Amino acid sequence: MKGKTLKYIVLLATITVAGVLALQFFFLRNSYDNSEKQFRESTTIALKEVAWQLLAANGAVANFDSIAPVELITNSYYVVTTDALIDFELLKFHLMEELKKHQIYTDFEFAVNNPVTGHLEQKTLITARGEEQPSNYTFPEGKNPDTFYFAVHFPDRSPYFHSRLSVWYLFTGLLVVVILFFGYTLSVIIRQRQLSQIQKNFINNLTHELKTPISSIALSAKVISDEQILKTPKRLFEYARIIQDQNARMSKNVEKVLNLASLEKSKVFLNLEKIELEHFFEEVTKSFRHTNAGKKATVQLNLPHQKIFLVADKFHFTNLVLNILENSVKYCEKKPIIHVDTHQLKNKLLIHFTDNGIGISKKYRKKIFTRFYRVPTGNVHNVKGFGLGLDYVRKIAKAHKWKIKVDDNPEGGSIFTLIISKKI
Repeated sequence: MKGKTLKYIVLLATITVAGVLALQFFFLRNSYDNSEKQFRESTTIALKEVAWQLLAANGAVANFDSIAPVELITNSYYVVTTDALIDFELLKFHLMEELKKHQIYTDFEFAVNNPVTGHLEQKTLITARGEEQPSNYTFPEGKNPDTFYFAVHFPDRSPYFHSRLSVWYLFTGLLVVVILFFGYTLSVIIRQRQLSQIQKNFINNLTHELKTPISSIALSAKVISDEQILKTPKRLFEYARIIQDQNARMSKNVEKVLNLASLEKSKVFLNLEKIELEHFFEEVTKSFRHTNAGKKATVQLNLPHQKIFLVADKFHFTNLVLNILENSVKYCEKKPIIHVDTHQLKNKLLIHFTDNGIGISKKYRKKIFTRFYRVPTGNVHNVKGFGLGLDYVRKIAKAHKWKIKVDDNPEGGSIFTLIISKKI
């Protein structure tokens, strides 16, 4: 699948998912509004019937047509006018019966206005289970405190809405689960495509790295198989040296691949020991200067005079440092100069490797520690390698519970920082 095709598929899928979610939430919102409207209508009808029952008990049903019994103050607060004496127990009975009849199973509070005092009294809370408790709600006073009316407040209408919207909640939950599975599947496809591309690049690099020494060895072997070469011993020794160097180069590449495979198959076991940092870096840089990369570079150690100790696996720590130094030389188009310095911050030790190379673009910095990944250079293979060195650095740092990051060097190049949280 081509890159553009995958981008279009991802874009179309994102638009589709966003549209489905928007449509689902639109229907959910619309259902909520309808439930709100239904609650108001059902409550109004139930309270009108309560008012009718109270008037019937007083023999004053003729007054019903001359009043507007139910007044909606807020979505949860109602005032019901009766213009007739209200019996508290009778009111409580009819409220419970009428609300239940209209399937309003939720807590409600009510109070009866006393026309003499002009205050709402006998404040009571009836739970959805029918339990009676004193109410602490502050009922707003009505507009006509000298008339007979009662007030009803619903403190929590969520049980009513949940019962009406439970099916929509179920559908929405299922939709979210499906979208999560879809997103996970899509992310797996994208990761697999990226891995396929990385592996393709790795095979291309591996082919190039092995083909060159093989060709050099074959050519040298052909030359020294000629008897005439015995007449020029220096030329014979030169071709023998080429075979030896190219064989060492090929062996080193194969060893890198095998080391990576062993790290992938098993957990890294560390042989921890106490290391004095200054002495350690002197040994490592001395060893690095004898390598082909080290012969081209200048490594400057800027370490503090006081001794700094840390606990690490000396073998893996040495390889970690050598990989960073070698990487700095590889990606430098001029005389490589690498500065190594430390910075102590509370319980952390920061080791900085500052080079003057070509630098790393910000969009590639998180990817360079990925196995087989190499910063794209088109079809140019002027930098040798498989993209294994920094992956090894990341694995060893993680095994030590350290962190490794890369930043831009303002003067040109990169700054690799090893963050060591455990030191003694």
